[in-house]
Amino acid sequence: MNKKPFALLFALVMVFVLAACQLAPAPAQPVGYGMQPRMISVNGTGKIYLAPDVAYVIVGVQSQDENVGSALTKNNEKAQAIAAKLQELGIEAKDIQTSSFNIYPSQQYSPEGQPTTMLYVVDNTVNVTVRDLTLLGKLLDEAVRAGANSINGINFDLLDRAKAVADARELAITDARSQADSIATAAGVSIDSLYNMSVYL
Repeated sequence: MNKKPFALLFALVMVFVLAACQLAPAPAQPVGYGMQPRMISVNGTGKIYLAPDVAYVIVGVQSQDENVGSALTKNNEKAQAIAAKLQELGIEAKDIQTSSFNIYPSQQYSPEGQPTTMLYVVDNTVNVTVRDLTLLGKLLDEAVRAGANSINGINFDLLDRAKAVADARELAITDARSQADSIATAAGVSIDSLYNMSVYL
């Protein structure tokens, strides 16, 4: 199973107030006129790449029968067989959760377009959290063998993004400050303080 690394990108806008000393004096202002501080605005970015450590799999189980009770029984048997097989592979019960369950009639038609029998369809969608990614290939194979009709999606993610986000944010701040220092040096001025910062993940 191909697991692409995550690219966590943290972006921010930082506005720095320049120190009072400038290359050229500021023009005189009328008494009582509020002086606006001179500022530098920069955009900083921080990006880190991480391998996913968890996968979320959506397993679909569909059964149909002319009798709604029989359709339900068939679906329950398949769902239980899938859950049992997944637990044999090491998936905990709490990581196997039903996310949707639907029952609806489906009218059948003859080749001539005439209504024939009425089937009852039962759709059961189960979300599976896979914490050991080495099991993923075997898990999918066993789920299908146990009665799963579809694998609707496999999403890779990180169980704990907090440290990754903090690391990316730190890189973004360092990048922004470096840009501001470089601009200030080139302009012959110095930075006094941070005025404002807006962050985006």
